[in-house]
Amino acid sequence: MMTTTPLITSRDQKGLHAVGLFEAAYNKAGLTQETAQRLNENGGEFQAGILQLIQKHSATNQYASEEVSSSYYYPGEYTGPKAIEDQIKKIGELFGLNTAEALEYSKNLPELPAGAEGWFAIPKVSSVAKKHFPAITDSGAQYCEAVILVLKKIAETRSFYNAREGEILPAKLRQSARTLNFLEQLEAAQPGDILIVAAQYGLRHRGKSVRRARETFIGNEFGLGAFAIGCMDLVHPERRVRWEELDTDAAGDEFSPDAGGSFSGAPIFFFDGGVVGFGANDVSEASGLYGSASGFVPQA
Repeated sequence: MMTTTPLITSRDQKGLHAVGLFEAAYNKAGLTQETAQRLNENGGEFQAGILQLIQKHSATNQYASEEVSSSYYYPGEYTGPKAIEDQIKKIGELFGLNTAEALEYSKNLPELPAGAEGWFAIPKVSSVAKKHFPAITDSGAQYCEAVILVLKKIAETRSFYNAREGEILPAKLRQSARTLNFLEQLEAAQPGDILIVAAQYGLRHRGKSVRRARETFIGNEFGLGAFAIGCMDLVHPERRVRWEELDTDAAGDEFSPDAGGSFSGAPIFFFDGGVVGFGANDVSEASGLYGSASGFVPQA
């Protein structure tokens, strides 16, 4: 089983070195009493800028050329994740799942991890399988059936086109090892049928190919797959309403176009011509129209 790499803090040796770099830069900045106070007053924005610099300079250069500028954003109708209690109830209603334990867990959520836009309710695949297709026991087959189910539910609520109809099979679609590992951690910490996941809907990685986005994930970040994103879309239909919006790469899944063993693609969700669409692109394709959605495990 894949293990989680311990996350470094400012108190570790490498962290202390970075803090020293900041101290040296601060001392060279020539701040006066007034300018130092202004910096302190802009602490939130300053901290966000430092975080961006840390992420930029700690990322590898692998696939760095697969990144393009993008001005695409979420549609104005989407103003962020709905109240987590409402999401949990909606997911419970849609999939016939028990909501009690998730609602209890939602009363005392940890601090939202850096990079996340909010909390999202996503059913456990195992719970969906037990409820809707109990005869299927293989985890890979369960995942594919869960994806088919969520796409079917989207199609029941609005115009929908599945460009990969008949191809959602274990030989063609699977979850990445990193995503499986982090979801296992979240499931171990949260009882019940429904997970509460800190996530972002794609803006953080817009313009990057899927494999470049994966390279730039921070230590507690993982790609979201088609099932998770489909569930988010069911609860937030206003997220996909027009062509001029940022569409979504499902970087937590791997897709094999020919079922030949090479999983060189990843699923996508898009909106075009008044229709929500599902398909798959090559993981090397960088487009300003897309961004990889991702989840985060809260840090201890």
